[in-house]
Amino acid sequence: MTILDTIKAKKLEEVTALKSRISIAELEQFPLFQSATRSLKKAITSSVTGGIIAEFKRKSPAKGNINLDANVVEVTQGYTEALVSGLSVLSDENFFGAKPTDFELARQNNAIPILRKDFIVDEYQLFQSKAMGADVILLIAKILTKKQLQSYTNLAHELGLEVFLETQNEAEILENMDLNFDLIGINNRNLNSFEVSVENSIRLAQLLPKSSIKIAESGINSLETIQLLKANGFDGFLIGEYFMKEEQPAVKCYELIQKLKG
Repeated sequence: MTILDTIKAKKLEEVTALKSRISIAELEQFPLFQSATRSLKKAITSSVTGGIIAEFKRKSPAKGNINLDANVVEVTQGYTEALVSGLSVLSDENFFGAKPTDFELARQNNAIPILRKDFIVDEYQLFQSKAMGADVILLIAKILTKKQLQSYTNLAHELGLEVFLETQNEAEILENMDLNFDLIGINNRNLNSFEVSVENSIRLAQLLPKSSIKIAESGINSLETIQLLKANGFDGFLIGEYFMKEEQPAVKCYELIQKLKG
């Protein structure tokens, strides 16, 4: 069993437990459920600061502990002040160290688009995401069937959420090109081995639909890497560890964006 298999199995258990505590009908009564969402797609296409999606996470299965004491309000507000296009906030506790209030606090303190970064394995999580105040959900092609991806995409749009489709190889891209996603990402981290290679994005970029908003994920750690990816057609860049491993992640983010603007 791979790490990804373990994460998916654990997530299915979590969702089953959540369903028994809070119904979809109850989620629909949450204050943020009826609120308008912000478009990450528009934020990236109109960005003059590089299309950065800055991520808040404390640890990962690949790297272990990254920044366990990070303050979600301080970091995400700093990202916003650095003029990122959007935020990515982990909501998985077991494998990524998220606290139950992380997403709520990020939402309360930032008025820019926020991607809920988690492992979506059940439509219940889409209602939950909307109730949390998310603007975008992540759908990972590697852990979902084509039927699930289509169903969840349609439901997300009905709820006013944008869909970020994450792919990792040629088969996942070609199989799902006809889905009505809002953004498509190529993860440079192999979700089975967790090895990282930026060359993965460059190799697969030509397969992405020309009209799509293309996002590179993982292993992005320099201005030169971003410039290389831009030259290969990418519009946005999801960056987490490069910022979060620093004592002051938002300062590192600001410095990178200043270089991009310069």
